[in-house]
Amino acid sequence: MNTQVFSASDPKTPELAAAIVRRGGLVAIPTETVYGLGADGLNPEAVAKIFQAKGRPNDNPLILHVTGPEQLPLFCHSIPESAYRLAERFWPGPLTMVLPARDNVPRCTTAGLSTVAMRCPKTEVTRKIIALAEVPIAAPSANLSGKPSTTTAEHVLHDHNGNIDAIVDGGPCAVGVESTIVDLTEPRPRLLRPGGITPEQLLEVLGDLVIDKAVTAQIDKDAVVKAPGMKYRHYAPQEPVVIVSGSREKAAAYIRRHFVPGDRVLCFEEELSLYQDCNPLAYGREDDVQTLSAGLFAALRELDDPSIHQVYARCPVGGGVAYAVQNRLKKAAAFHIIDAEAEA
Repeated sequence: MNTQVFSASDPKTPELAAAIVRRGGLVAIPTETVYGLGADGLNPEAVAKIFQAKGRPNDNPLILHVTGPEQLPLFCHSIPESAYRLAERFWPGPLTMVLPARDNVPRCTTAGLSTVAMRCPKTEVTRKIIALAEVPIAAPSANLSGKPSTTTAEHVLHDHNGNIDAIVDGGPCAVGVESTIVDLTEPRPRLLRPGGITPEQLLEVLGDLVIDKAVTAQIDKDAVVKAPGMKYRHYAPQEPVVIVSGSREKAAAYIRRHFVPGDRVLCFEEELSLYQDCNPLAYGREDDVQTLSAGLFAALRELDDPSIHQVYARCPVGGGVAYAVQNRLKKAAAFHIIDAEAEA
C-alpha cells in the first residue's frame, strides 16, 4: 500500500480524506491533542483495521469524533444535561465524554461496552473531514500500541508507512497529550484520563469530580475499562523509564550516582546544566508546563532506541496541565517512581 500524505492547507484534502473514510480505509488525522488513526466508527470492518494497524488490544475502546454536540443524540442515549454544559464550554476542544451508546455504534468500537467515548476535535480540517464523510470517525492515537503517541505527521509515517491509506499533515499538535476523558454515566462524574482540559476546569462546570484509580496507579490487567489509556502500559519507549522525584539538586545527585553508559536523562530545560555528562534531553520548561505537554511525546519517541539501557525522567508537579503530563510519564514508567529526597 502506498501511504499518501495530504496537506491540511490544500482545499482538496478534506474530500480526499473523507472519501477514504467512506470506503472503509484508514486516514491519520491531525487534532489539537495528537494525531489519530481514523476510520468509519460505524463500520466494523473499518474499525477492525484500526486495531490491526496499531496492534491494539480489542478490549481497549475507541473514541468517536463528531462535528459538535448536536450529533450526540445520534450515537448516545440518556444524555445528561451536564454533557451539554461541558460541550458548550469545551467543544470543539480536547475533552472526551463517556456516555451510554446507541445500538448503531458497533461493539467493536466500544470494546464490547454499552458506553461510548465522544469528542469534537478543535482542528478545523478534521471537523471538515468528519462532516464530509457523514459518519463519526473512530480515531485512537496513531502510534503503534503502547508506544509514545504521534504529534507530527512524520511520527505517523514512521509507524505506519505502507500500512494505512493516507496521512493529513496539519503540522505539530499544540496540546501534545491526548484528550481529557470524563465518564458521565455514573451518579458522580469521574475523570478517567487527564489532558488539556484540567480537573480544575471540569469542577468549575460540574461542581463534583471523582478521580479514577487508573489516573494515579496501575490497574489490574483483567479490569474492564471505559476509555483508552487506562489499563495497559502506554506512551513508553522500549527501554525502562524511571521517574526521579524531589528537588533538582537531590534528583540530580541520585541520577548521577546511578547513571551508567547507555542511560539517558529526560529533564526540564532549566536542569540541563546538572546533567552535562549524562546525555540529557529536555522536553520543555518547568516554568511553562504547556511546553512540557507539547514536547513530551516527541522526546519519548526520540528515546525509543534499542541502544538506550534506561531513562531517568523528571516529572512536573502540581495541577492543571501538569497533572496530564504526570499521568503520561507515570504510564510510560509503569508507575516506577523513586523519591530522591528519601534516597539522599
